[in-house]
Amino acid sequence: MNNPAVLCTVVPPHVLDRLAQHEDPAVYEPARRTLEHDAQLRTQRRITTVRATAAPTGTPSDKPERTIYDAGHQETLPGTRVHAESDKPSADATVNRAHAGLGATFELYLKAYGRHSIDDSGLPLLASVHYGEQYDNAFWNGEQMVFGDGDGELFLDFTLPVDVIGHELTHGVTQYTANLDYFGQSGALNESVSDVFGSLIKQYALGQSADRADWLIGAGLLGPRIHGEALRSMKAPGTAYDDPQLGKDPQPAIMDDYVRTSRDNGGVHINSGIPNHAFYLVATALGGNAWERAGKIWYATLTGGKLGKDAQFADFARLSAKTARALFGDGDEIQAVLKAWSQVGVPTA
Repeated sequence: MNNPAVLCTVVPPHVLDRLAQHEDPAVYEPARRTLEHDAQLRTQRRITTVRATAAPTGTPSDKPERTIYDAGHQETLPGTRVHAESDKPSADATVNRAHAGLGATFELYLKAYGRHSIDDSGLPLLASVHYGEQYDNAFWNGEQMVFGDGDGELFLDFTLPVDVIGHELTHGVTQYTANLDYFGQSGALNESVSDVFGSLIKQYALGQSADRADWLIGAGLLGPRIHGEALRSMKAPGTAYDDPQLGKDPQPAIMDDYVRTSRDNGGVHINSGIPNHAFYLVATALGGNAWERAGKIWYATLTGGKLGKDAQFADFARLSAKTARALFGDGDEIQAVLKAWSQVGVPTA
């Protein structure tokens, strides 16, 4: 099932819905503006179908090609070009963070998995910063990254967490590979894959092993008025925030708590907690650097050509187990994968 009007944003609609109902204008006005904007974009956009393209001539470069634009607080993309690949650091810290985050994403995919950019053919990486007025979100629109500045109270600058940048760019990787339908369990897998690689990009950039990582998505993004650590926790789904304005993090960690809802394309940002937690369990059981073994299993599962667009959790679980065995044999890796999916209540047989 292809979903029309798909927009992959990092802040889920259910979070903005809650803030939009607040009585304080300082809380509800930015949230309502962001919701209205995202709704307009959803009506404009149809899910991007990756069409066959001509094979690239020559070998794609091992260096990223990044261009940063300044939207000037307008909503017209891409905006004014302010930074090219060879430019010296900008006086604008947001521009520099976007440049660095695009580079960190390119680096992880190249060094860990031999992937040349988002499409594996050296796709130039484009980003627009300072988008909209107090825009409380970041998104991948099928062609480029877009970052809001946040409103300063509920959400800060969306270039601050490198895992948010990696999360959104990974929607592009999924778009060019399995192209998972953005609805229900396949949509939750789409979101989870972005969280997985967003976290791995942060861990790789920081040189963190699985036991040292915080396994949080969007740490440092929540503003001073919000009580919470991040947008999501892969280690403990449902604990990222508990705030009078945001409410309590609704993510489940196991299938027994799966949330059935018609909102947010069938709860794609909520139920992603289940496969997120499965990956965390695999990575921490194996130890060491999560991108090396657990990450390779997930990457090969996503990109191997056998994952259907409408894949359910059990489909991904079964395929990840087969992939673990194919990559590593009958050792610790396959056992960790089987145990993790069992712990979250997803069958692999």
